[in-house]
Amino acid sequence: MCLSPNILPAFEQLNLYEELMTFAKRGREGHFYSDQLKVIATSLGLPADVVGYDRILLARPELYDMLYSKIPSEKMHMSKKVLSFQQNHEEVMLRFSDNTTIHGDILVGANGAHSAVRQHLYKTLDKQGLLPKADTKDMCKGYMSLVSTTEALDPEKYPALLRELCETTFIIGSKDIPYTWATFTVPGNKICWNVVVQTGIEEIADDQFRTSDWIPQQDQAMMDAIRHYKTTYGTLGDLFDVTPIERVSKVYFEDMLFETWTHGRTILIGDAAHKLLPNTGAGAVNAMQDAVLLANHIYDIKPTSFENIKRALINYKEERFDAIKEQYPQSHMSAKLIYGHTFSERILRQVVFNWLPKSVQEKQLSKDTAYRPQANFLPLAPKRGTLKIIPQWPSMRISKEEEEVKKKVAGVVAL
Repeated sequence: MCLSPNILPAFEQLNLYEELMTFAKRGREGHFYSDQLKVIATSLGLPADVVGYDRILLARPELYDMLYSKIPSEKMHMSKKVLSFQQNHEEVMLRFSDNTTIHGDILVGANGAHSAVRQHLYKTLDKQGLLPKADTKDMCKGYMSLVSTTEALDPEKYPALLRELCETTFIIGSKDIPYTWATFTVPGNKICWNVVVQTGIEEIADDQFRTSDWIPQQDQAMMDAIRHYKTTYGTLGDLFDVTPIERVSKVYFEDMLFETWTHGRTILIGDAAHKLLPNTGAGAVNAMQDAVLLANHIYDIKPTSFENIKRALINYKEERFDAIKEQYPQSHMSAKLIYGHTFSERILRQVVFNWLPKSVQEKQLSKDTAYRPQANFLPLAPKRGTLKIIPQWPSMRISKEEEEVKKKVAGVVAL
């Protein structure tokens, strides 16, 4: 997983940044190679003294473990499968497959691209004639990926593991090899690897694509077919051999920007509301930003009346939607550059990597990095770097409380 400066201030607010860095590596550049390991390009991020933070890379399970350890166990209910929910002016009731129910004020569907909350919500709205036609379409699926992390490796054999900074490589196959494979060094003397194939070009990938279930034997067949591809650490097979097959995940690179995020007491966030192509951690970072901004708007609900809840959820979408919408063409462009293997995409890669002025790239990077929401109701993380940050909506509740204090102070002075 890659986390950018767009979300790291929120980790700092929660006093989690230092712990996060104990199992993450800073990544300041990425190296692009051909399948014969010929250098294609090197990408450099903006300096940390400008943006305040380096982007960081880490093994996803360690982040899960850290976050899970901070949540009281009684607040987590595992192995629950959502069947349906009902909502009215008084509450929302969620029903699970084990015949249990739970009642609450707000239902947040943060359960992924194929969210059961979204599916039930849309089914209900469609019956009522309230669902936009755009939200009835299927998600686009253009790429498929196998991803995992090796066991701890011998630094003498892999000296890059001892370097302070993450070594990031992308190896882009030739016209006869419609794959891109990447490696990232992470703490613990491990290497994260990722193999992405464009669908509609390679038969074995399309066979995998048609199989929605994760079956290790099928993934093993695909891995066997590509194990001879070169990396800067030997072959892909060398990394596969030190990776337990049960840790390998098959991921579809789907994308969809849904129009309907909220209705009544229900709100969708993360991949349930907007599935971005997961280039450079965009999906994970945006989901975390959603959580931060939704928390801000929930904090503003006072008192917790039905109308106040609806207004807060609508305000959340109004603040967030345009920022997400703006990223869609960027995520498509990034996917074409890194994973695209059609003739036009190869030409595009040549133009961007070799002819696009560095100043243009830096201008876009600055714009992308300037958006970094934080929790309004917590002390803000200290300003880091010289980059001007895009302002977020102020807290209506805090603004109202501050105004009331000013009136009281003015009243005392007048007396």
